[in-house]
Amino acid sequence: MPSVQRVTTSQHEISDEIAKIQADSPRGAPLLDFPPYRSSLLRHPTKELRHADPEGVELVAPVFGPSDVAPVEADLTVQRGGEPIGERIRVHGRVVDGDGRPVRRQLVEIWQANAAGRYSHQGDQHPAPLDPNFTGVGRCLTDDDGWYTFTTIKPGPYPWRNHHNAWRPAHIHFSLFGTDFTQRLITQMYFPGDQLLALDPIAQSISDPAALQRLTASYDHSLSEHEWLLGYRWDIVLTGSHATHMEASDD
Repeated sequence: MPSVQRVTTSQHEISDEIAKIQADSPRGAPLLDFPPYRSSLLRHPTKELRHADPEGVELVAPVFGPSDVAPVEADLTVQRGGEPIGERIRVHGRVVDGDGRPVRRQLVEIWQANAAGRYSHQGDQHPAPLDPNFTGVGRCLTDDDGWYTFTTIKPGPYPWRNHHNAWRPAHIHFSLFGTDFTQRLITQMYFPGDQLLALDPIAQSISDPAALQRLTASYDHSLSEHEWLLGYRWDIVLTGSHATHMEASDD
């Protein structure tokens, strides 16, 4: 969601700052304390981690099955009374572990801005139109081979007040629940060819270009439908050296 902080740093200064920090940083894990991403200064860990035993209920919940998640929840274009505005797309991919084995019956949730770059949320008040026929949220379960599919509208970029003229690239938030609440993972999927990615401090806090590339979907013409929608392929790898980057919190 857009931040409420106002700063006047120019995009040129932000880009220079990103380049300098990345040049001095080791490749690999994203930078949690990343000055160009302003709110990370307040939210990154500053103390040593402490072990905390989860509550008993967290070890056995949530449990989701076909009776809990309806197929219509994976189609964000038919959840309200009419057709939403924007470019209709399909996002399709597999959830696998580090050895390429499918993660079956995994709850996958998404949330996103509408085509105008606005969330259906009271915290988002920037002057772009809401779409009464688009909630921006959906969920599904992966099948026995780890596949998931969503039909939705391509989200628009939006301003987020991190610095002067700051715009987030188009993206879709993904949440994967595992088998209990303590295993929940959150990440973002970006779109190919987006020029805002190079200017975005959140994306650029990932100092390894290969890791950032793994957050970018690829256009898949075989998923597109004639005169109906465009298709994107995006796989999620949960472990190993090629794991998809997951966020520390749902920014």
